[in-house]
Amino acid sequence: AQCYNHLIMPLANRRDKRTQVLWGILDFIHRFGRKPEGMWLPETAVDLDSLDLLAEQGIAFTILAPHQAKRLRKIGEKTWQDVSGARIDTKMPYSCSLPSGRSIALFFYEGPIARDVAFSDLLTDGQRFARRLLGNFSDRDTPQLVHIATDGETYGHHHRFGEMALAYCLDSIESHQLARITVYGEFLEQHPPTHEVEIAEETSWSCAHGVERWRADCGCHIGGESGWNQAWRGPLREALDWLRDRLAPVFEQELAGLLANPWGARDAYIGVILDRSRDQVQGFLQHQAGRGLTAAESGRALSLLEMQRHAMLMYTSCGWFFDEVSGIETTQILSYAGRALQLAEKVTSIPIEEEFLRRLEKVPSNLGRWGNAARVYQGQVIPSRLDLTRVAAHCAIVSEFDEPCPADRPHRHEIHCYTAEDCESETFSGGRMQLTVGRTRIRSRITWNQGDFTFAVLNLGGHNISAGIRPYQDRQAFAAMRNAVAAAFEKSDIPAVVRQMDRHFGSHNYSLWHLFKDEQRRVVNRVMEHSMEEIEASFRTIYENHFPLMRFLREIRMPIPRPLSLPVELVLISQFRSLLENSQTHPNQLKALAEEVNKLDIQLDDPMLGIAAGRQIERQMEKLARAPRNLALMLTLIETLEVLQDLPIRLDLWQAQNLFWDIHRDLEPGTEGLGGDEWFINFRRLGDCLQMRIA
Repeated sequence: AQCYNHLIMPLANRRDKRTQVLWGILDFIHRFGRKPEGMWLPETAVDLDSLDLLAEQGIAFTILAPHQAKRLRKIGEKTWQDVSGARIDTKMPYSCSLPSGRSIALFFYEGPIARDVAFSDLLTDGQRFARRLLGNFSDRDTPQLVHIATDGETYGHHHRFGEMALAYCLDSIESHQLARITVYGEFLEQHPPTHEVEIAEETSWSCAHGVERWRADCGCHIGGESGWNQAWRGPLREALDWLRDRLAPVFEQELAGLLANPWGARDAYIGVILDRSRDQVQGFLQHQAGRGLTAAESGRALSLLEMQRHAMLMYTSCGWFFDEVSGIETTQILSYAGRALQLAEKVTSIPIEEEFLRRLEKVPSNLGRWGNAARVYQGQVIPSRLDLTRVAAHCAIVSEFDEPCPADRPHRHEIHCYTAEDCESETFSGGRMQLTVGRTRIRSRITWNQGDFTFAVLNLGGHNISAGIRPYQDRQAFAAMRNAVAAAFEKSDIPAVVRQMDRHFGSHNYSLWHLFKDEQRRVVNRVMEHSMEEIEASFRTIYENHFPLMRFLREIRMPIPRPLSLPVELVLISQFRSLLENSQTHPNQLKALAEEVNKLDIQLDDPMLGIAAGRQIERQMEKLARAPRNLALMLTLIETLEVLQDLPIRLDLWQAQNLFWDIHRDLEPGTEGLGGDEWFINFRRLGDCLQMRIA
């Protein structure tokens, strides 16, 4: 398991440490159906208090870096041996005595190999990786454990095909019985510690200065601009510590009248985070309150618990790891802080955010355009903040681009953690313009807060969309708004429509800019479809009219002017994508297009072509996997691959390679009825096209 949201444990208060451990354990049980034996400390940042909390919850072991060991001795002896400076033997577990009288086992990973995996080229060769691990065993005749600890993203993200090297390494060791593959829990059970160790407190694996990277300008960075510093780290942590400590009494006081034990409820809240079904949440609230809560009380309790969740999320370690306070990681933890503040100010009238901003003004940025973290917060966090009104605006605008629902079924839209249900709506059309007036109910599936809203959406065509939103008042006010806005629209008096919307909705006006990003892109793509069709038609005319000239220029080795080559390139890319996205593409069609590309020596500068081509090959490989005896299908696939490999695109063949390997594993050459030698010859040829060599 791991501490829940990757905060630096030695820098957290004891209450947060405890919740992080409990949430990590319960999350593990939820996912794997059993209790974890060990727990990972984020960045291996360690102190005795954190280890004691692990042991208190039945955690048997954790993993540390070798330089985090201070001294050791054999159990029962009195003399300690200094092993600082990563001089500890990493091939055995150690027992660490804790202040409470409990103990926990510690494994110290092999540092040099881990560094070469992470930062060198060890993952370029799985066999060399295996030899390096095996070479770390010593000649002594005692049980030894060779193990490393690295980031999961090392294998494939930081090092392309690193996951293949790892798989090859482990398979080679196991299949040749060169060593036994085990897990920490098994090794610990079979070979209990014979030595005890003392740790170097407040240290980590990724900061040479202990845990200063997460609270000071210690010099650790990832190589930002010249002259940058990280003087922002200390005051940022101070500001967040102030906010955490300011929110704690709000949480205690406001929740005390609803739940019997506020902090105990926070520890148990992970059950709600993992399962937000209505029955689960109601059961949780009933158990914690000892009675049934009203809808308003339930929403208040859930809001306060969410406030605490975000008050821990704002300590996620990556917020301090990098070089600049306006980076996406630090902006994200400021967003968590902003959400905690937003929820706090819903349940109390105390202006906490104002003081928080004053403290953020003391957090300097390396970039002049920001100046300090307060401006980052105001420029990046506040504009992206959501509430029920913003969600209502989003859903009202998006409904303009959704398929109409049957009259007997209200439109229901789910976006992230919100549900919108149109209570009623009416649409008026006039040429390319459209006006939709209605009423919607928005509900948060997290806090259970909900509200009814009145809306009017004016669509003038293209991206010119304006929406007005306000809380629903009563039937009379809704009818007055509907009649006034509709009357102006039916007269085609757009300025009057805008004036009426301003009158009824005031400053609550929204546009495509306010949509959630994913939906924003979907809507804008819909808006652009017509324009793109017109542009493509124009480019196609240029292509057809001037193709002979461009071919002549290529033959006499004269450069094709960019204003002429660009439309042609875009047309060819569009045609290729259409073919590749078609489930019935024939190689001859691709070949004809490829010949045009070669004749004109056009560079198909579109990374999406490689993805589309990979998906086309994957679809054909899936058909072959279902009918591997289909030689005609295999030959078509080979021909398609041969055409694509001659094009200036980068093919994504990973899934197709996996499917090929599955066929090879399940069908041995020479199996009766597989087409004999001809089938196997072409199967090898297909493997060559997929860059897969079989024995």
